Amino acid sequence: MAIKINLEASEANLFCSSKWWGDPDMPFDMEYPTVEVTDEDGTYDYPLTFVCQIDCEDIAPLDPENRLPHQGMFYVFAGLDEYLDQFDSPFHNGKGPWPKKMVVVKYTKAINFETFRSAILTDEQDQPLTQPALKMTFEKGEADGTCLLGASSPDEVEFLRIASGTAGLHFPDNSSLLFHYAPADFAAGKWKIVKGVLK
Repeated sequence: MAIKINLEASEANLFCSSKWWGDPDMPFDMEYPTVEVTDEDGTYDYPLTFVCQIDCEDIAPLDPENRLPHQGMFYVFAGLDEYLDQFDSPFHNGKGPWPKKMVVVKYTKAINFETFRSAILTDEQDQPLTQPALKMTFEKGEADGTCLLGASSPDEVEFLRIASGTAGLHFPDNSSLLFHYAPADFAAGKWKIVKGVLK
């Protein structure tokens, strides 16, 4: 059974809480992921879109098999600006496997309100580049929408599925963006070795 992700607008302070969009609340020494882009303006680092952060204590009751950590925080980033209809993206990630650096999962084993800081992205006018944060809640569900631990096979474990229509995202042909791992990497907690595919 998958872990269904529910999203809702909230006026609450979501610092160090499970949230979708907004700004990631990360350890001071954790770097925000970027990709190198070269165009007519030269070469520069372009930030990936922050998708969500997941407080592992929130999903622990729904993961009796201990497939995921039950403490700490996951952070998910992806090069999906073009599917938000709000940003001009310097690259295109279409259907099929995405380049390695276009999906990033980070994990920290403990959450510390005193040492974590929000990585806030702003434009040249100091206006936020992120969308308003949505509160994430979790429940048992089917692997047919936006969820954790969806459909898996002997060759791969699905960590996260983002369905088209989620929080303003519109993927072509009603496809979904999948974050998956080789079973051995997933079992060993090698969260950096994630693969992304739009299908």
